[in-house]
Amino acid sequence: MLARISASAVLGIDAVPVSVEVDVSPGLPGLTMVGLPDTTVRESRDRVRAAVRNSGFPFPSQKVTVSLAPADVRKVGAAFDLPIALGILAASGVLPHREGTPFTIVGGLSLDGSLPPLQGLLPIAMASRRTSSTALMFPAANLPEASVVEGLKLFPVRSLWEAAQVLCSPNPTPAIAAGVAAQASVGHEDMADVRGQVAGRRALEIAAAGGHHLLFCGPPGAGKTMLARRLPGILPSLSLEEALTVTTIHSVAGLLPAGTGLIRYPPFRAPHHSCSDVALVGGGSIPRPGEMSLAHGGVLFLDELPEFSRRVLESLRQPLEQGTVHIARAARSVIFPARVMLVGAMNPCPCGYFGDPQRNCRCPTAVMERYQQRISGPLRDRFDLTVEVQAVPWRDIRAVSPSESSAEVAARVSEARQRQLDRQATLNAQLEGPALRRACRTADAKAERVLGLGVSRLGLSVRAVNRILRVARTIADLERVQTLGSGHLAEALQFRWVAGCAVVQNRG
Repeated sequence: MLARISASAVLGIDAVPVSVEVDVSPGLPGLTMVGLPDTTVRESRDRVRAAVRNSGFPFPSQKVTVSLAPADVRKVGAAFDLPIALGILAASGVLPHREGTPFTIVGGLSLDGSLPPLQGLLPIAMASRRTSSTALMFPAANLPEASVVEGLKLFPVRSLWEAAQVLCSPNPTPAIAAGVAAQASVGHEDMADVRGQVAGRRALEIAAAGGHHLLFCGPPGAGKTMLARRLPGILPSLSLEEALTVTTIHSVAGLLPAGTGLIRYPPFRAPHHSCSDVALVGGGSIPRPGEMSLAHGGVLFLDELPEFSRRVLESLRQPLEQGTVHIARAARSVIFPARVMLVGAMNPCPCGYFGDPQRNCRCPTAVMERYQQRISGPLRDRFDLTVEVQAVPWRDIRAVSPSESSAEVAARVSEARQRQLDRQATLNAQLEGPALRRACRTADAKAERVLGLGVSRLGLSVRAVNRILRVARTIADLERVQTLGSGHLAEALQFRWVAGCAVVQNRG
């Protein structure tokens, strides 16, 4: 007897329908699985056999053949355990089997027949809504995640026995959606704790308002990491579309917090400098999202930037420009979203004290040159803002007057972002071509002279000029000004060049 169950396989952050076909026929007892299953799927033979018997059902003592179609898509993970088990029970006559059932069924099985939480359910639910399957059967622990997708009949089950009861019922009753569970407040550190660092605070506000990449350079203990970790606290919450994408990425990676429906806050990722290029941008034999995709819609913070390997840093260049990570394999390609704000922090030299008024730098010039060359010119050129962070004097640290809070800065950032979206439907950091020229009109001849003088003195490339215009546009938006003035361009040029981050050229 033959039974067909509709399931789904995750590819990247999307899902494709998979038909689980089960045939039970006379022959030596055994279970054969075809259709390009990986090791985790092949191991389901033992899990399914134990789960079926421990749930009180007989396992057929005949030849069982399971086919996962289409055969050219590699099947990964334990999500096929439940449809395989139900298909075996239906093909052996234990459960009724109706052709054309609208169910998409996914879920792993424990040996006792219970269903643990499933990784990557959200893309499966979204794909089910796009297909003819109007009902989704899945582990009950994933109900908040599945409730994000509207228009689906949800059938959360806790065990193989419950799943069998749903299939036996002629008119099963779907569960009531749990509602989109709000993500708990992340509790970001507050800008009010920062003393001094006027230039660093200003750069954070500009970067947050326009979505610009930011590089901090300064001696150890000056506050580079402290400033970077306060950036998420001044970013606005994610829109519904952004939240769906971010939640899908974290669901596929298995990092979605338990009981969370949508991730509403911009993520903050800070990988260690020993991570590989695959860990940072994604990849592997079975493509998985990396730290860059996990930071989509938020901040990717690379502390001790020169300590990352050259290969890892160079792998960032194309994704930073395109906002996506394209991973090509022989069978198929996968695209992961990767629109991030890149924030880097580095010392000016190996010892870290070049330019420090309190300590002397003793690094040889050749050593300093090699240290600087760990960050290539093209990658450095992709930072819109570069800030020299110096240690704060003790009297400023002990000042009793409070600094401006993150809430106050976030209000200005949110208003500036809304002005950008109303004008061009995107943030300033993503402006290109005609849209860039329209948005970055200068106010007068003085502004043009300031820009021309800065370009000639700094020897800037066309890409660098465009980045200066984008930063100046963000500064003008923070000041609610329509055209770029000389002050906006001068401040943008100031953030383009910092002597402390070019120690080799300026030593002596």
